[in-house]
Amino acid sequence: MAMSPEDFRNELAEIRSDLSRQGALVTDMASRAFQAIYERDVASAREIVARDDEVDKADIEIERHMVDLLVRASHDSCGLRPETIRSSLTSIKVNNELERVADAATAVAEMVVRLGDRTTPFPKTLQVMTNSVVGIVRDSVRAFAGTDEPIARSVLASEGTVLSFNGIIVRDAEERVADGRLEVELAFELHGIASQAVIMADHCTNIAEQVIYESTGHIVRHTQGEWVQLPEV
Repeated sequence: MAMSPEDFRNELAEIRSDLSRQGALVTDMASRAFQAIYERDVASAREIVARDDEVDKADIEIERHMVDLLVRASHDSCGLRPETIRSSLTSIKVNNELERVADAATAVAEMVVRLGDRTTPFPKTLQVMTNSVVGIVRDSVRAFAGTDEPIARSVLASEGTVLSFNGIIVRDAEERVADGRLEVELAFELHGIASQAVIMADHCTNIAEQVIYESTGHIVRHTQGEWVQLPEV
């Protein structure tokens, strides 16, 4: 039996449901990875590293399912509306972005393992920053799950705050290393954690861009320090 547009939409809904579950898993990984830093919980960090394989496997399966669906729809000359095609493209791209967020969370967990039992505290600013990033990850997943443009735009607006936190943390680390309050090796780890947080936020803004594209047809890109909406596709 030839695939109908309704058949396509139903199967696409299944894929997006899988992606929502993937998003919940990735959000939990990010939250637990940052929590492991402050608790120096090496056992928890090792569990997060192991869960990355689970995300990778789901990433591959979701992409295969999406490609197979598009191939079958093309073969059956299934007449799809532009918004359905945008939803399909968004699903593929968000799948990739979530996998990258999980990679960043895994990198943070691996740093916790390297730190071992060292107890030198990180600055409070880092915890504020990482809490903000976990919120951004959670909001980007919510925006995708509900095709929620306002939440997506709030994710875009948060990027500047994350970058500001990163700048403060880097400058503070340099000062603390200079006056002997912070070991050089620990400063590198601090910088690495903050950098991974920035990477997570960046992938979340990519998800937000896709949500806006899906819901409006507008392409949004970051250029010259601001978000610019390009003509409708």
